[in-house]
Amino acid sequence: MRSLEDLEVAVIGLGYVGLPLAVEFGKIRPVVGFDINAARIAELTTGCDNTREISERELREAGYLTLGSDAEALRDCNFFIVTVPTPIDAHKRPDLRPLIAASETVGRVLKPGDIVVYESTVYPGATEEDCVPVLEAVSGLRYNVDFFAGYSPERVNPGDREHRLTTICKVTAGSTPEAAELIDSLYKQVISAGTYPAENIRVAEAAKVIENTQRDLNIALINELAIIFNRLGIETEAVLRAAGTKWNFLPFRPGLVGGHCIGVDPYYLTLKAEAIGHHPQVILAGRRMNDGMGAYIASRMVKAMLQRRIQVDGAKVLIMGLAFKENCPDLRNSKVIDVVHELEAFGVSVDVYDPWIDPDNARHEYNITPVCELMPDIYDGVIVAVAHREFRELGATGVRALLRSDSVIYDLKYVFGAGEADIRL
Repeated sequence: MRSLEDLEVAVIGLGYVGLPLAVEFGKIRPVVGFDINAARIAELTTGCDNTREISERELREAGYLTLGSDAEALRDCNFFIVTVPTPIDAHKRPDLRPLIAASETVGRVLKPGDIVVYESTVYPGATEEDCVPVLEAVSGLRYNVDFFAGYSPERVNPGDREHRLTTICKVTAGSTPEAAELIDSLYKQVISAGTYPAENIRVAEAAKVIENTQRDLNIALINELAIIFNRLGIETEAVLRAAGTKWNFLPFRPGLVGGHCIGVDPYYLTLKAEAIGHHPQVILAGRRMNDGMGAYIASRMVKAMLQRRIQVDGAKVLIMGLAFKENCPDLRNSKVIDVVHELEAFGVSVDVYDPWIDPDNARHEYNITPVCELMPDIYDGVIVAVAHREFRELGATGVRALLRSDSVIYDLKYVFGAGEADIRL
């Protein structure tokens, strides 16, 4: 087993997870940051990060970081951290292709004594059942004899300036006690919040996948309560504030559940559960509830417009926000698109405005061309779908200026105060 001082680190995948990690290691020790996207490498080399997670100053401070898209740069490394995406496909099945491809890349440069650590969210067992066999087949080396593996789940929260990589406790695990100790020691060099060594890789994998499954279920409950309270004519936010005065009431809020984690991770767990003969009921019920919120929101908007005698077919509605969460440019698995499609099915003409996103990404991901500026007095309704700070600063008065008379403001995120919007989720 190598010593901590002998480790030559490589981070495979420089997105929301990999880049902050590569930067932190690059402040204290040599590290290779690798990404197959040459344009991404070129962008970072100029000091620009389009995810807005890392500033130009932080990139400069990572003086030991080398960036590249040529896998040959990985040959001198002996400690590989894989941080590629683990999405779901159109049928909501886990898509391990990026993970397998990254494993093949690492396998081609793997040497005796090397360690490969995965951070991507997976189901319990994926590291050793899906990734390690690829490493063995490509490298010709034997697991836990010639090379070792580990798992340390990412806990990145895009757009969160308070909970950063270094200030979040890091779960670590290794394929042998010696590998586990070395992996934990390396992460301790950059994680000021400390680490938590899990008993084994499968425990660490399971811990990660239930973190977001738990959040998904809690939000699903609040979404269902919001639907009930709306029918009862009760203000949901008022109920939640009142209930929140109890010390152990959990402060979840209703809304669209998208992004690369909460709306995805439960499907990884349910796939594994079904593979061992158990059909999850609670988890999938929560998923159905959250996946149906786009249709519910659109139908409620249409109902509110009809109540104001607005001709729905041909009406013009503005949706404010396309990113999956506030103050973040990440469009992955944004459920705002469900609202767009549902409204269009009613014959509504929909504009989308989001000052945080890259319009080219919106066109690529969703075939949407966002409007670049807000025009007054042209919309029959506005849905505030994302709580960007720019929307809070605009305020309800600013949004009213975009509307024709007798129109509808639907505030999904409680951006405005009580009474300032016509309807709230």
